[in-house]
Amino acid sequence: MAGFQFRYRLCGAMPTIQDILFKDTETLTKGDFANLESGEIDLAATADANLLGAIYETQAGTDSTTRARVITDDDAVYAVEDANARKIGDVLDIRGATGAQGVTSATNREFIVVAESSATQKTLVRVNTGKHFLNKAQ
Repeated sequence: MAGFQFRYRLCGAMPTIQDILFKDTETLTKGDFANLESGEIDLAATADANLLGAIYETQAGTDSTTRARVITDDDAVYAVEDANARKIGDVLDIRGATGAQGVTSATNREFIVVAESSATQKTLVRVNTGKHFLNKAQ
């Protein structure tokens, strides 16, 4: 399965799932990563400023009308397909369209690897400090 699958929170709690309005008329697929813009979500892309979390269920949405369920915790850890071996602390970027998101070599450093993995294992990542809308420098 492509995309980001919730694994756990660093604090050990269950994920916080919120219903948030779509910013655009589009389909967001379970496991896509969302970005928050003016209080609404759209599909995250590299260099986005307010990463939020993974879409909880696939839904076609209408701009400023439909709500999507999304995980919103800044300490959430996600598993993602990645054909590369990774070390704890490696930084990665988001890539891909809806239903096919993943990670790639870092320029914008959206994610940080939280556990070592081989090229055949899923990579465990969380949103890098300062990239999640909750942990932006004030």
